[in-house]
Amino acid sequence: MDNLRLWHKFLEIIKPQISADNYKGWFLKTSIKEASDDKIILSVPSAFVKETLYQRYLSLIENTFEQLTGKKLKVEFIIRQLPQKETPAEDLFQPVQTQVSVLNPRYTMENFVVGLTNNLAYAAAQAVVQNPGLSYNPLYIYGGTGVGKTHLMLAIGNAIFKKKPHSKINYCPSDKFLNDYVEAIQTHKMTDFRRKYRQADILLIDDIQFFSGREGTQEEFFHTFNELQGKNSQMVFTSDRPPQEIAKIEDRLKSRFAGGLMVDIQPPDFDTRVAILKAKCLERGESLPEDSVRLLASSFDSNIRELEGSLMQILQLLKLKNLPPTAENISINLGQQPQRPINADPKKILTEICGYFNLSAKDLTGPKRQKELVLPRHIAMFILAEDLKLTVERIGQLLGGRDHTTVMHGRDKIKKLIVTDREIQRVFTEVKGRLMQ
Repeated sequence: MDNLRLWHKFLEIIKPQISADNYKGWFLKTSIKEASDDKIILSVPSAFVKETLYQRYLSLIENTFEQLTGKKLKVEFIIRQLPQKETPAEDLFQPVQTQVSVLNPRYTMENFVVGLTNNLAYAAAQAVVQNPGLSYNPLYIYGGTGVGKTHLMLAIGNAIFKKKPHSKINYCPSDKFLNDYVEAIQTHKMTDFRRKYRQADILLIDDIQFFSGREGTQEEFFHTFNELQGKNSQMVFTSDRPPQEIAKIEDRLKSRFAGGLMVDIQPPDFDTRVAILKAKCLERGESLPEDSVRLLASSFDSNIRELEGSLMQILQLLKLKNLPPTAENISINLGQQPQRPINADPKKILTEICGYFNLSAKDLTGPKRQKELVLPRHIAMFILAEDLKLTVERIGQLLGGRDHTTVMHGRDKIKKLIVTDREIQRVFTEVKGRLMQ
């Protein structure tokens, strides 16, 4: 059996055993380089793919080849050389002008704290820096509020700019793209708009989920995406959720987002929180004993942004009291930290919840009982009760005249789920984050 046929047989066997995204991301760009009686060498496009296949799929690969050949073969990986971007001939005869980076230089690959919850995203970012436009295009990073998505995106841009200072790097939050598009229509300057975004070597867009429901913007972005991909310009997007969970996004865009590599970042585990706290102390010239760092890490399991804020708050409190940052003093004063209240009235809370779930006020407060309306209503009940201390009767009035037993049920259900259900915890944290901004 020749190598090509053997590989096709291999893919037929493993395809039903793994998810479509993993099959496409890890195996479709892999092939057999060499095969002998005792060894198979697989050719992979990057160090990231090599490491992932070795760590996660080696047993599956070995067992499948044994099934096909009747032999227990040793599997090795080799990284193939990718073709570099061609340089137009005229560029060789023109002086290269160095661009000015618009990226915040604070965010680098070096100061991104890597742990179990973000190591795949970090490895993917490294692969993109090594071969922009060729390794993973687009790179789609998703996760909750404050877990480091924007840091990693900007770090990619800064690292590429450092290697290739002539690169045209365009970073924008999604609302900037939206506003630029609307302004271009109003001022009849669509040509300028398209030149700005379609001539980029690197396009970085934050919070892509806010394209939801914007049909004209999605149409323009679709063509921008196609043009950039056609000339191997690297694209990196962040979002608070995977493409398939974003409502009112065209299927053709979801397909393109999923056509590169999608990686998620989860809230930091204990060891990562310890590393983050140490890094933040170092940045600010602070010094904390090891037991104090571990106490803080165990006391706050929130996202990175809130973890850093909590560190600064407790250090400031101890300085005001002229106390050293010992574990004992931190433990005594933890309960005295001022909690960040939700500075919003009931109307704003309901509006933000509608915005997060892409609902209308009528959907949230109306009589319909579709499954997709239950969670936002229950979250609204819980926040109105716990944070604004409204009575169940008043909450029922705000939510379309629901009786107090319905409100109590919804409030108590969310209270349990945010402890036991990781996905509900993520959604709830992100909603609260919007209300605290």
